[in-house]
Amino acid sequence: MNKVNFKKISHLFAQTYGGKRTLLLLPLIIGLSCNQANKSENVKTADESCSDNLPSRYGVSAQNKQDSLLSSNSNGSVKGMKWIPGGTFLMGASDKEGRADEYPSHQVKLDGYWMDETEVTNAQFAAFVKATGYKTVAERKPDWEEIKKQLPEGTPKPSDDLLVAASLTFNPPSRPVPLHDASQWWAWTPGADWKHPEGPKSDLKGKDNYPVTQVCWEDANAYAKWAGKRLPTEAEWEYAARGGQKNTIYPWGNEQIEGGKPKANTWQGSFPDKNTDWDGFHSLAPTGSFPANAYGLFDMAGNVWEWVSDWYTNDYYDTQKGETVTNPKGPDKSFDPDEPTVPKKVTRGGSFMCNSSYCKGYRVAARMKSSPDTGLQNTGFRCVRSESASKK
Repeated sequence: MNKVNFKKISHLFAQTYGGKRTLLLLPLIIGLSCNQANKSENVKTADESCSDNLPSRYGVSAQNKQDSLLSSNSNGSVKGMKWIPGGTFLMGASDKEGRADEYPSHQVKLDGYWMDETEVTNAQFAAFVKATGYKTVAERKPDWEEIKKQLPEGTPKPSDDLLVAASLTFNPPSRPVPLHDASQWWAWTPGADWKHPEGPKSDLKGKDNYPVTQVCWEDANAYAKWAGKRLPTEAEWEYAARGGQKNTIYPWGNEQIEGGKPKANTWQGSFPDKNTDWDGFHSLAPTGSFPANAYGLFDMAGNVWEWVSDWYTNDYYDTQKGETVTNPKGPDKSFDPDEPTVPKKVTRGGSFMCNSSYCKGYRVAARMKSSPDTGLQNTGFRCVRSESASKK
């Protein structure tokens, strides 16, 4: 089990019953830790993700829901998209910095497709909400019937005033803290959602061209269907991020993140207490703030993690080795041995919170896993379309 400082975060989730503290959303509390108990408190290891084991927001199993790959249609425009020519590449880590689920590298062949040149913005998501009346998962009141599925049998229902719409926001501490306890910088915040990504007192004024955040996979998939697009497969995302380069570590090549000029919106300094803002941004950046890769795609490293369509399994790459796989769509279902009862989707690209001492998610091969109903302040998405290059 991952180590978590329960004293510091139990008040966010607990109600006292007969003198005992009953923790609501216990798997979420456990999942907030990014390091296992038997590992160093201050050093990340190669097998750790900066959001390892973030489980379901409300314990909702979404594996029976229609996947993005089944919901795309041929209507709509490719304005704001770039054509990604088909080809063959080695998928997975070729360096020594990858985690176990990034190996082995294996050959993948893809047909061409269109991809959004930037992450979906607040303005674009607002247009979707205005047209459809859609309400994101973070805006919905929790369902006790779903919550109790991941709590001990017989756990009493808490007061209704605790079951409120909420999401996780980033609250950096004022001093260095052990990196094994993510509750030191993540806070469960009522009223946080895509319109109020940092909490109920925040808003989107002047941020139309910033990436939309606090959207879970379910929300991203709903937008993609409405736009006549779909979420990219994990293979499509990595192929596009590489920009036609072979055996490179980052979308721009092999130069280290802080070598030369700023190349992406990441964290410089001491995570999570001090960001030197060397790249010009303290948290999120407007889309397109850094040079595009060779395919004309912006922010394929840093800024926000991006949802893809694939389910997560820890050994999926093992099943693909030894042959060229054509247009892979990922495993049929999810399995995470760290949390066998919680289905996970894959996210890619890293975020503004990624730092070399904690999370190098801006590597093109880096993977993260998260439940389909989990929205975070550092997670967004972009879409793709499967059509010919001749479409305008």
